[in-house]
Amino acid sequence: MTLKEKFKQWLDTNPNKTLRDIQLEVIADDFAIGFKDWCMKISLGSGLENKSTSELLQIYKKEK
Repeated sequence: MTLKEKFKQWLDTNPNKTLRDIQLEVIADDFAIGFKDWCMKISLGSGLENKSTSELLQIYKKEK
């Protein structure tokens, strides 16, 4: 499930604002941690060393 789909699921189905806000933060945190881990894995010898953070994020989103 993509990040957008995860957010949409919680925005559309959970009327409890407090619970929804907590879950949305968990989803965002999981994505950020996954992106950081992915950057660490590809950092050496991948040919992506000279890419900007924005470019790396777009690549990660396509692969995820």
